[in-house]
Amino acid sequence: MSKKNIPASYAEAGVDIAAGAQLVSRIGKLVRATQGPEVVAGVGGFASLYRLPGDEGSLLVASCDGVGTKLKLAFLTGRHGTVGIDLVAMNVNDLICTGARPLFFLDYFATGKLEVAVAEEVIAGIAKGCRQARCALVGGETAEMPGFYPAGEYDLAGFAVGLTDEGAVLDGSRVQLGDVVIGLPASGLHSNGYSLARRVLIDDDTDLMAPVPELGRSLGDELLEPTHIYVDDVTRLKAAVDVRALVHVTGGGLIENPPRVLPESMAWRFNPSRWEVPAVMQLIAERGRVPVDEMLRTFNMGLGMLAVVPAASADEALVALKGMDAKAVGEIVARQEQGVEFTDKEMLLSTSNAG
Repeated sequence: MSKKNIPASYAEAGVDIAAGAQLVSRIGKLVRATQGPEVVAGVGGFASLYRLPGDEGSLLVASCDGVGTKLKLAFLTGRHGTVGIDLVAMNVNDLICTGARPLFFLDYFATGKLEVAVAEEVIAGIAKGCRQARCALVGGETAEMPGFYPAGEYDLAGFAVGLTDEGAVLDGSRVQLGDVVIGLPASGLHSNGYSLARRVLIDDDTDLMAPVPELGRSLGDELLEPTHIYVDDVTRLKAAVDVRALVHVTGGGLIENPPRVLPESMAWRFNPSRWEVPAVMQLIAERGRVPVDEMLRTFNMGLGMLAVVPAASADEALVALKGMDAKAVGEIVARQEQGVEFTDKEMLLSTSNAG
């Protein structure tokens, strides 16, 4: 691929985050018209909450998501065993941000012509993800639609349901100025930003199995690394300290996701010197000449989950997360202009920010 044709933004790679946000805004009235008093929280949050009829305290929590164009890597490499983990992760990681625990999961697998061995490999990954998330895989749908998908390709969607108590819902309302932000590390790109990553890193001549010195492994291995499932990590953290908010860093990156759980009077202040951005994201920024603001809006930048805890509990929180290299990466401050601030965001794309 000619360097001059490499996109510098997610939109140029074909994904318009702003359009997605606009759609959510425009359909709000349509969605609300379907809802009764049982709906506690609907469109716009990490997951939806529904009060169980006849039960004053229990809430069902539901989420829906897919894997996105990360599936293209499975098609290119013929390796289908990990995208099912991604599917579960993208749903349950959203679900636990409400304070819920996952109960069960359903999948939707659609293809033009069913290849049984491939489908079995995908569903084996879904089952593995469900075991990691401690939820049951209770069913799903396999759709064979000739002529609808290119040969050898498929799409995945998933649906997770969880349970919480109304008094235990995490909605950011208890966050206070001075609270500390704990960053739980990502396992890589997770399942976001792949349209841009593929345009920058892959062309027709790319050998996905060849070692890449900057990564210490092949591009195929790096890009197919499954999304980390944070269920056990968050369970340990909540048992140890008062967790006041959780954020799953997905599409929209560190710019769009964190403000979703804070009052408008507050902002997140991140200190990039406190964590290390994964090498693959450094590589994307360098090869694609992607500006730091675009990287921040597209990728997780190494932080897959954020937890807000009282400042006095920060050390205890890190002890609870020992073994996963969590860091205190920022704090909650009074909002000036933006919902997210950085002490020096240019450091994020410097190899010197070793955390």
